[in-house]
Amino acid sequence: MLNKSFSLLVSKGINSYNKIIRVDSDKSISIRSFLIGSISHNITEVKNVLESFDVFSCIDCLRKLGVKIIKIKAKHYLIHGKGLGSFYAKKNTILNCGNSGTTARLLVGLLSTNPGIQIKIKGDHSLNKRNMRKLIELMSEFGATFLPRNKNNFPLTLISSEIPLGIKYMAGVSAQLKSAAMLAGLNANGVTNIVEVRQSRNHTENMLLQSTSVLKIKKNKKKENHIKIFGKNYLNPLKINVGGDPSSAAFFTALTLLTPHSSLKIKNVGLNSRRIGFYNLLKKHGAKIKFKNIKNINHEKIGDIEIHSSKLKAINANPTYYVSATDEYPILFVVAALTKGTSIFKGIEDLANKESNRIEEMRKILKQIGVKCVSSKNEMKIFGKTKIKKTDLIRVPNLGDHRICMSTVILSLLTGVKAKIKNFETVRTSSPSFLHIIKSLGGKFEIKKTS
Repeated sequence: MLNKSFSLLVSKGINSYNKIIRVDSDKSISIRSFLIGSISHNITEVKNVLESFDVFSCIDCLRKLGVKIIKIKAKHYLIHGKGLGSFYAKKNTILNCGNSGTTARLLVGLLSTNPGIQIKIKGDHSLNKRNMRKLIELMSEFGATFLPRNKNNFPLTLISSEIPLGIKYMAGVSAQLKSAAMLAGLNANGVTNIVEVRQSRNHTENMLLQSTSVLKIKKNKKKENHIKIFGKNYLNPLKINVGGDPSSAAFFTALTLLTPHSSLKIKNVGLNSRRIGFYNLLKKHGAKIKFKNIKNINHEKIGDIEIHSSKLKAINANPTYYVSATDEYPILFVVAALTKGTSIFKGIEDLANKESNRIEEMRKILKQIGVKCVSSKNEMKIFGKTKIKKTDLIRVPNLGDHRICMSTVILSLLTGVKAKIKNFETVRTSSPSFLHIIKSLGGKFEIKKTS
């Protein structure tokens, strides 16, 4: 089943439950562990790795670049790092990043300042459609070249800079672009200065902080983070135990909040302050969510999430929430659709350049159950309702978007409306345990293999 294409049929609503679960490991941290481990010295050890399609794509690319990666047992890996600028590959070697935008952008960052590299980089159908113009422009500042010129999507040929120099970069909402700039700066001559205008995920910074000579972070007069990357320095090996993914946990949180008389504890989840916008936003609108047993491990907070069924108010999400809840917007749209009143989500234009156009695709899905949505480039209004007709059928075409697939399952389980979701195997890019957990909570579904 691992590589086979299949559709998912959900035909019944879920009953109340009281459970304790663990979710899949954090994808962002798993991928960064391999990438940063590969340019560090000596052996980096990573436990509780997310073993998903996206992470396997990252491992495959690194092995093609000469990195020795050994699997000790399930979820436990050793990465033999050789230091900065140590990647090598035959001319025009093809690196396939699959569906992983994180792998693609961060790896392009590392390769752009690794002298002697000329490789072809591509992804699956979904990743190849995504606009990489900002990444190309950013890496061109370090001296990298991309061919064909004026093409903004994969496949592309990357020719690295022979004498990379540090740059100044004003970082926006994209943690991946910010991370690409930091990783490129590690092997550039001089200092790379990054001003973080809007705070995005900081997992890359947290890992690099374990090598004190490469990174310094200060607040400037405008209270923006000023990140300095000192090029050509020694990176210490890492020891990382990856926590549960708060984005994966969000789907089960939403299911619990809107399933009457239910409660759930999700153990050992990453609670980095820049990743919990989903939870903070819902708590503000009446959700009974508590964080317990919080520990600080390798500059990352990890703890348990306790959730109880709640009566929610219509959601008003201003643009500041977007950066800390990017991946959770599809499931937030589901919550809004089933909550009385008009919910408004602002500052969401980047959702159009995800695995699919998540604004448009979620609007189409909610329309199928009679929920009215009005969307623009930068805003979504959802006119929520608590009574949904059971006669409808939700159809999701092959979008190659794991978050849309997962959100539709939750929508179907909460409403009892039947759903047919094509190419559901894409969920394995981020949450290989998703269906297993749904089953453990009492959710019923049927797998239809594609012939």
